[in-house]
Amino acid sequence: MDLSAIRAPVTDDLQAVDELILQRLQSNVVLINQIGHYIVGSGGKRLRPLLVLLAARACGYGGARHIDMAAIIEFIHTATLLHDDVVDGSELRRNRDTANAVWGNEASVLVGDFLYSRAFEMMVDVGIMRVMDVLSHATNRIAEGEVLQLLNTHDPDTDEARYMEVIERKTATLFEAGTRLGAVLSEAPQDVEDRLAAYGMHLGVAFQLVDDALDYDSDSETIGKHIGDDLEEGKPTLPLIRAMAVGSEAQRNMLRKVIEEGGRERIGDVVSAIVETDALSYTAQLAKRHAQLAHEALDVLPDSDAKRALLATADFAVARRY
Repeated sequence: MDLSAIRAPVTDDLQAVDELILQRLQSNVVLINQIGHYIVGSGGKRLRPLLVLLAARACGYGGARHIDMAAIIEFIHTATLLHDDVVDGSELRRNRDTANAVWGNEASVLVGDFLYSRAFEMMVDVGIMRVMDVLSHATNRIAEGEVLQLLNTHDPDTDEARYMEVIERKTATLFEAGTRLGAVLSEAPQDVEDRLAAYGMHLGVAFQLVDDALDYDSDSETIGKHIGDDLEEGKPTLPLIRAMAVGSEAQRNMLRKVIEEGGRERIGDVVSAIVETDALSYTAQLAKRHAQLAHEALDVLPDSDAKRALLATADFAVARRY
């Protein structure tokens, strides 16, 4: 399935989510409206809210609260994007200027704060304590992941375990929360809830692994950001970590130096080292393993259009080029 086919079982739900997002973005502060609409309408895949909707439907949910949950998840995700781009000094996302490049860092951070607080207002409106428990824990864990990533920046001694801890917290946690919430709303048994959460965690890890590989194996027009952004920011992602682990002494020394210093000046040498050490293949194989674990986690669910779409999402996560 492509992404349009994956969305098919919840097309009406997705439209309702978009309408709710636009409604709850409204503020009497004009700049909040401008930045909020700019980032939310910037052409993202809406993957995280899609997972909430599919998980709920796969569990047999027949109510409407999954619409609220999907919008809340998207607000939290959008807030993290605004903050990430400021921390990273990013200027391009999804082939558009980042909000901080247009309006400045201060406005981007504050509007990110608005989106976080609006998400928590919406949680209170839903009024389910378990929902608030899941999402408050998730947002705290995401923040921890951001700090851990900051500690790893420009540190060539970052190993695979430290890298995996960051992406599990920073990226996969929101996937996990979204799919868990689908089960929570459905009042599914605990084992079903835990399996859906495991699906989301493995899917999120696979998704981030592919993102990090694409940073060295694609082009800016395809992935919507500058190639080598991670390198410029001094982020030791798995392709770099693997290349250092198995490369020659000369390659290790070169890679250590570029991680410490950042910048794209030696991007050609870096890509050559990554290719020669099969680091991209290693990263892709690990992503496929997590996608397979995501598949296996759904064995607990009966067959349905929504379940098949969840399985296809795991396949899409590792096959995509953007």
